[in-house]
Amino acid sequence: MKKKIVIIGAGMMGSALAFPARENGNEVSIVGTPLDRDIIETSRKTGRHPKFEYDFPKGVKYFQFEEWKEAVRGADFIIGGVSSFGVDWFLDAVLSELDPSVPVLSVTKGLINLEDGTLISYPDYWQRELAKKGIHRTINAIGGPCTSYELVYHDHSEVAFCGENTAEIKMMKEAMKTSYYHISLTNDVVGLESAVALKNGYALGIALTIGLVNRANGPEAGLHFNSQAAAFYQATHEMRKLLAIQGAEEDCVNIGIGDLYVTVYGGRTRKIGILLGEGKTYEEALDILAGVTLESLVVSRRVYKAVVRKAELGQVDLAEFPLLCHVADVLDKGKDAELPWEDFTFDNTK
Repeated sequence: MKKKIVIIGAGMMGSALAFPARENGNEVSIVGTPLDRDIIETSRKTGRHPKFEYDFPKGVKYFQFEEWKEAVRGADFIIGGVSSFGVDWFLDAVLSELDPSVPVLSVTKGLINLEDGTLISYPDYWQRELAKKGIHRTINAIGGPCTSYELVYHDHSEVAFCGENTAEIKMMKEAMKTSYYHISLTNDVVGLESAVALKNGYALGIALTIGLVNRANGPEAGLHFNSQAAAFYQATHEMRKLLAIQGAEEDCVNIGIGDLYVTVYGGRTRKIGILLGEGKTYEEALDILAGVTLESLVVSRRVYKAVVRKAELGQVDLAEFPLLCHVADVLDKGKDAELPWEDFTFDNTK
């Protein structure tokens, strides 16, 4: 049975999900946030997102945000497509007003650090805040190595849907799976959401090595993979430690590592990492990338603050996270991007 699916947030990933959703025969609408007015108008006129090279599937409908309640009437589920900078807006403007019986699937990636160093997922944060208003609901999420433009291109993508309500995520999988969009399922929300959020900060650290090669040899030297692989090793080493603290299932850990791979090889996080590696200051890099949403910076800082707090409480050893600490120092203390390579070595001899 085909479903009515409403995507709220006309950014690239939210909009990209309209492709498998509509191509699977569902009724699909995209609702823009107040920041997406031009995108919605362009999509209405041309049938294409301004940043995509392919038209939306025929039959997708487009709504401005003031029309969102009309759009979601009778929806089987909605997909939250806001960036991490829109988390509180989505809470106040949509989740607090949406019928609690309508299931929600979020594609927003990130974590929030609490005062005691605990890292919680956005679904957990939303559920806690809604409960304060007397609204009780569970929120599902998408995680995995999938870039928006390659999903639009129909490149094979392996993702996972997570949620506490197994029936809901199974229903969503049936509605969304296609010949190129492959979906695993898990109830491990904190594990999956932590894995796909952590990869942002660590992908930035790996991308520093590309900029460092450019700085030393010039961009004509091309890509050098030894240093990238060395940083990738350290990134996965630290991610595994952090995900063990989060209690993540092994499958979720592996999805996070896959997501780390795809993020290093494309996208916004790669760009700022390269600029910082080349010797640009943080401010210079932001100026060059003006207008680009850089969620990796948010998660890097939040995870670093959480680990520092846990170290203060004697729960972790900060020395076990040299790459995370280095990224934080580059971002906020003006430290040179050259990685602390020797800190990545180990001696397991007896």
